[in-house]
Amino acid sequence: EVMRQCHKLDITTSSTMMFGHIETIEERFDHLVRMRAVQAEKPADANGFLAFIPWPYQDDGTLLNRVKGVTNDVTPTEYIRMIALSRIMLPNITNIQASWLTVGPEVAQVCLHAGANDMGSIMIEENVVSAAGAPFRFTSEEIQQCITDAGFTPRLRDQLYRFRATPAPLKDKVFA
Repeated sequence: EVMRQCHKLDITTSSTMMFGHIETIEERFDHLVRMRAVQAEKPADANGFLAFIPWPYQDDGTLLNRVKGVTNDVTPTEYIRMIALSRIMLPNITNIQASWLTVGPEVAQVCLHAGANDMGSIMIEENVVSAAGAPFRFTSEEIQQCITDAGFTPRLRDQLYRFRATPAPLKDKVFA
């Protein structure tokens, strides 16, 4: 309901789905169906959800893992399938992001061929996923090379998915 109200007020949002912990496959599908419905209900002149970002549960150091023994059960193949399924089930959400931070650069590259059109950012400051054990880091140059190696042309964008020129000073900086 919060997102519906945001969209009515023309507040642009993104949508995510952390999966691979305690939910069922049916609940994953239900989540996608609900997101598609919320996006379909947005006013015609509103952006609604600009992107969908599925990411697998990161279990290292979490209370759910320590107390209940719940671990990440998402395989690379399953993640790639989630990206492809998201592209099919969410035709009204333009941008599907591969979460390189949680699945690594190699899986994210395959996701670009499976329906993702975004690899996210180099993460200037990220505390949630890294605290749960995600070991991956990128410089600006490395993420661009990763996208190029996958056969695509990297583009810098802002949070509204407008393309921008890549500033030269970002080339070699590590932010994560």
